[in-house]
Amino acid sequence: MDNASYTTLTRQSGLMREMQTLANNIANASTTGFRAEEVMFSEHVKSLGPGATSLSMASAAVRDTVMTQGTLSQTGGTFDLAIEGEGFFLIETPNGQRLTRAGSFTPNQNGDLVTADGYPVLDAGGAPVFVPQGLGTVGIGADGTISAGGQPIGQIGLVIPVDPNTMVRESGVMFDAQGGFDVAPDGRMLQGFLEDSNVNPILQVSRMIEVQRAYELGQSFLDKEDERIRSVIKSVGR
Repeated sequence: MDNASYTTLTRQSGLMREMQTLANNIANASTTGFRAEEVMFSEHVKSLGPGATSLSMASAAVRDTVMTQGTLSQTGGTFDLAIEGEGFFLIETPNGQRLTRAGSFTPNQNGDLVTADGYPVLDAGGAPVFVPQGLGTVGIGADGTISAGGQPIGQIGLVIPVDPNTMVRESGVMFDAQGGFDVAPDGRMLQGFLEDSNVNPILQVSRMIEVQRAYELGQSFLDKEDERIRSVIKSVGR
């Protein structure tokens, strides 16, 4: 296989990864708190020795999370929370503390505020948020302070990763901040709202069509290159 074929194959592999990423984005266009992903292409140039041209290879091994604000939808739910601006909710999972923008919470049978998956919601200090029952109307302020019957009873943590580049997506709406996190200086919570996915389905479908056409063009080149090589082999073998 010659260099042109190798180069095209690396490009095809990257386009396939981008297609898979786009398909996942579209599938989560209605997932609360979902953050879209983009594939980042890079070029690797290899010297082939004195007097020879260099070989350029494409790579699409890096996925970048899009952090733009999603649309805020009003639900009226007491424990439905949306973040306006920067920041993440802090939750406790079996694998450790994780960050999320999905704010559909509810108290469990013990009074602890939990996610839809049953993971405890934490305050800024890493302690579970407890919501006692029977104390009256529950209100949640922009800073996450929870009050019942007019008295403050706790505060939901709002954090931000120290280095966003070290964040690893573990699921569609959950991230591991491997570089650590701090209390978010900005950002505010809105009670009775949820943040929609920040995926734009129209743009994603449009990009998917472009990627598919680029992939088909690359496949056409590989097919023609295969025919050329076969033709050369037949000619030499006569």
